Order: sequence, then structure tokens, then C-alpha cells
Amino acid sequence: MSAWIDMLRSQYNWCLNDRICQYSQQFIQGNYCDIRTKGEASPLTCFVSKSGATGNPWKDSKSDKEGKARNPRRSAGDIQITALPELKMARPWYSGIDSTVLQQNVKRLDIAYKNFFEGRGFPKFKNRSNFTSFTFVMGVKIKGNKIYLPKLGWMRFYNSRSIPDGFTIKACAVRKRQNGWYVSIRIEDKSVPEYSATPVGDNPKVIGCDLGITKLVHLSDGYQIKNPKFSTNKKAKRTLKIRQRRVSRKIKGSKNRKKAAIKVGNFHQKISDKRQAYQWKTANLIVSRNVDVIATEDLNISGMMRRCKVKSDEKTGRFLKNGQSRKKGLNRAMSDAGWGDLGLKIEYLAAKQGKIVIKVNPKHSSQECRNCSHTIFLKIR
Repeated sequence: MSAWIDMLRSQYNWCLNDRICQYSQQFIQGNYCDIRTKGEASPLTCFVSKSGATGNPWKDSKSDKEGKARNPRRSAGDIQITALPELKMARPWYSGIDSTVLQQNVKRLDIAYKNFFEGRGFPKFKNRSNFTSFTFVMGVKIKGNKIYLPKLGWMRFYNSRSIPDGFTIKACAVRKRQNGWYVSIRIEDKSVPEYSATPVGDNPKVIGCDLGITKLVHLSDGYQIKNPKFSTNKKAKRTLKIRQRRVSRKIKGSKNRKKAAIKVGNFHQKISDKRQAYQWKTANLIVSRNVDVIATEDLNISGMMRRCKVKSDEKTGRFLKNGQSRKKGLNRAMSDAGWGDLGLKIEYLAAKQGKIVIKVNPKHSSQECRNCSHTIFLKIR
């Protein structure tokens, strides 16, 4: 499975680089273009697309409702999925990976591009730290405490929650963590009704959530939820400092250095598990209140954690203090709070209970009067 992750990461990076190169070479207005004249061309004479990939862009044989033959154009993801047999012929070691896993790896890149066009960040090349999972969509079986994964065979696992009767396995994600491998299974039962938001009346009950650091959540009814500060408390920072120092003192490439690094990873995983459990508890506490609508802040967390602008002296050109050394501690506190993950958990639990979650612009939310809507500006000298 470790070898699979290494190969899938290489495939993901190659597919991303292929799309970037195709876009850079064909960045011309219009769906179709002529490379020589750099103008729009007919798809009958030119098949170059600015969002395409290397490969055959046309489907071989398709027919419409009337039975007439047509060759619709493939998307970039379909082009790369169609080229997978050629990949296995050129590099036979990829034949050992299940075909659905390779296809889902390309679709993972499609989702990254979709998120980019919806306003999120551009897809990035993966390394060993941020590419640790792969997904099966067919052939997974479970019998007691054993699971069958295609091309990997039967293996034992800790069955933390048995699958109810009548549910079918739709997908299975395998993830590598510091202390071992984890598997999460997505199941489906068509008899279970879909969750739908309950209609809100004329006077809905609304509760507002203000995220913070001293207190994790301030609710509009006066209730406050404390922030445990799992990775920024005194004990955690001291433990992490000692373990990282032990890693740096070991010889590079030695087994003792790997052992010390594993201990650092286990400590980070322990903090992450604590934070996840506390966020689920907090989200359930907020959603379980007798309200119809939950309002949360639409925070730009990545912008809030961005580095301060560089300041320099106009005469000497030397750099001046810009407050980044003090802001470093604030960035760590915001990262430890996990506001983004908490918001996703609130939306998930609210959807299951038929409640509505709205995001409010946080601009002037602390200076605006709720009675007269007057905004108070404080000038600091």
C-alpha cells in the first residue's frame, strides 16, 4: 500500500503538470484555436482545447437518440482516464494497482480543478506529507473482522462499527497515518429518505456563533464554549519542543532518527484526534439547540493567517519590524482552533437535523449596533 501511494502521487503530479502545460501552450480565447494564427478555428479542423490534456480528445463511437453517429469531445479528466491502459503498457508496475483506484486518482484532480473554478485555491503538486490515501469504488467485501480490497486481498481490521442490514458498500478510502492504516467505508441504502431542510416560518429562531481564541465559540444567547488549546498550551509546546530536539540531534538517515521522528508524528496525531473529537462535541452542542437557523462567520482564514507586509527604510533600504514575530503566535492559535473544520461539522450535523446554516459577512460585526445599525469606529493613536 505504501508503494501504491508513491505511484499514485507520481501519477497525480504528472496529470497536473500535463494539464498545466496544455493550458500554457493553448491559452487563447475561445474553446478551439489554431496554434499558428492564434485565432478561433472550427473543431472540424482543429481539436486543440485550452482545458484539454495529452491524448485522444474524441470518443470513438457514440450515437444520439435518433441513432446517428456522433463523436462528442472528451473532458480533460476523460482523456487522462482513457490513457490509463497506455500507462500500464509503458510502465508495467502500474498494472499491480486496481483500475478503479487509478481512475479515482484522476477524478481527484478533477475535483481540485472544480474547487478552483468555484473560487478556491489552484491545485498543487503533492508530496509525501499531503498525499496519503487512495479510494476503491468496486470489489470491496467485509466478513466479520476481515476486509477484502481488490489486488490487495483479505486482511484483518478493527471493525469499529458494523454495517447495518440492507446497506451496500459504495466506496472505500484507505488512508495512511502515523500509527498505521485506516479504512473508511461509504455505504448506501435507497430506502433511507434524504435529509431536507424544514421550512422556516415568519419568525424563525436564529442563533449566532462568534468564533474566537480565548473562547472557541460565543453564542448569541450568552453561552460560551471554552477553547482547550490542544497544541498551544504550555505542556504540549514543551513536549513538542523536546521531541523535535531529539530528532535534530540524531544522525541523518539513521534508524534512531526515524524512531524519534515517529514519536513526533504520533504526538501530532494525538493532538489531531483530540481536536477532532472536541469539534464534533462542540458542533453537536450547537446544532442540538432549539433553533431553526444557525448563523456563522464567513471568515477568510487563509487571509487572516497571511504574513505581514514587508517594511523597509526608504533611505537605507534596511528591513524594519513589521510585527510578524508577534503575529506568529496568533497564527498558531488560529490554526489550533480549527475554525474551518468546525464550520464544516456544524453544516453537516445541521443538514442531518433539517436546520439551515447561513454565513454572515464578519465585516464590522463587532462594531455595529444591533438596535440602530450604527457602526462605531475607534481611532487608535
